[in-house]
Amino acid sequence: MVTVPATRMRVLGIDPGLRTTGFGVIDVEGSKLHYVASGTIKTDAVHIGQLPTRLKIIFDGVREVAARYTPTCSAVEIVFVNVNPQSTLMLGQARGAALTALVSTDLDVAEYTALQMKKAVVGSGKAAKEQVQAMVMRLLALPGLPGKDAADALGLAICHAHAAGSFAAIARSGTLTRRAHAQFKGGRSY
Repeated sequence: MVTVPATRMRVLGIDPGLRTTGFGVIDVEGSKLHYVASGTIKTDAVHIGQLPTRLKIIFDGVREVAARYTPTCSAVEIVFVNVNPQSTLMLGQARGAALTALVSTDLDVAEYTALQMKKAVVGSGKAAKEQVQAMVMRLLALPGLPGKDAADALGLAICHAHAAGSFAAIARSGTLTRRAHAQFKGGRSY
């Protein structure tokens, strides 16, 4: 009988926000998840009109978390289009600061929508924040509910832990080659 060694990785999840950016760190050993840390990076102390300063706080905070917990990979939430275009733009800039911080520390970054994360953690893409908090607490055997932003970040890390196994299996099965007959309009292909 051949035994397959358990995959081990440390995942840093980031839930970007201009006022509050959540982070969550988990260890993954095979199918087992272990809580490492979670929290938030807050920019409330800086006046809302000082966007560059707020973005620097997010950038520095994410780099500090990455340096402290030394993850092997990361997962970030993809920004959804909001009703207010200005809010979407601001959130996109916060997300950009977080992404830049992650890649500046040479981390691989996976991206998931809130719907994908909720489906992976709760089983429904339309789950409420409270449901995500409860399932994250349960999956990681936490003594209490994590904050909403930290729970979303931990949820992203859990989502990536589940998806990474599938990605690795696909990679082991063979290489993908470009197929000329599958080109899309505009020159894109897979």
